[in-house]
Amino acid sequence: MAVSGFLSGDSDKGIEPFEGGAIPGLPGARAFHGRLGEQASIPVVIAAPHGGRCYPADLVDDFRFSECVTRRLEDRLVDRLADAVALRTGAPVLIAEAPRAMIDLNRSVDDVDWDMVAGAPAPSLPRGSQTGFRARSGLGLVPRRLPGAGELWKGRLPYDELVARIAQIHRPYHATLEAMVEGVRAQWGAVLLIDLHSMPPLPPVDGVAARFVIGDRFGTACDGALVASIFAYLGAAQQLASHNRPYAGGYVLDRHARRAEGIHAVQIEIDRTAYLDPAFDREGAGFDGMVALLTGLVQRLADDVAAIGRERLLWRTAAE
Repeated sequence: MAVSGFLSGDSDKGIEPFEGGAIPGLPGARAFHGRLGEQASIPVVIAAPHGGRCYPADLVDDFRFSECVTRRLEDRLVDRLADAVALRTGAPVLIAEAPRAMIDLNRSVDDVDWDMVAGAPAPSLPRGSQTGFRARSGLGLVPRRLPGAGELWKGRLPYDELVARIAQIHRPYHATLEAMVEGVRAQWGAVLLIDLHSMPPLPPVDGVAARFVIGDRFGTACDGALVASIFAYLGAAQQLASHNRPYAGGYVLDRHARRAEGIHAVQIEIDRTAYLDPAFDREGAGFDGMVALLTGLVQRLADDVAAIGRERLLWRTAAE
């Protein structure tokens, strides 16, 4: 089902699967998939931009390391968490299948390390952030190096390949996500986008390490009451969480959050030890418990966002 069907009311009332985009080098492969319906049952959208595991053979051949090293770029199996929580709560969901090693959906298209690109005409793509911290550190739109491993690729990335990845993966993913959050906001008066990620274990402070990091771009992306509700819920569950340190959110929040228009967004980072096996490869003993924890959080936040939406709709009615 096309996203336009969700917005125009061409679909039936049920939640339906959809897919979109394409992965260069994998004929017929979709870049992302998700589920939504004409009427969203809750005002929360879940996205997982870093869980993709569809690696074209040519991409794997270009790695300087084995695939197990590049898996460190993945938010390993966070897509399964997002999918399970969305099924339990009825939240619309968008899940990337293209891998982060190919293109990072949490980066702007101008956050490019142009030294790694071969054959780019000038000017071509926007270059406003070519000297940005992320690109210089090797974690720009296309990751160049991995901390502790060094350079990822045997050679430079052809410019035409970069353009194809942007056109077939990055732009359709964000156009779809924008349509989803706008559609839910139009129905409910407000919407919360949860951008779901995972992280390596954080260093302990006073012997204890946070298992979650809640990022709201230092207050610009989400209503403070919603952020407080997240911390209250996790605190009641005896789960230690950090706020914006070391992850405050990235391009997804910068692009899609518009607090003044009722579109709120948070990035939630989860310690991988909480749901993966010791090798960080498969679902671990904590996976089902994490699904249950996140399900409760989404249900609580749905009530909070619905209240915000009602106030906005009443205010709009009064103003008219």
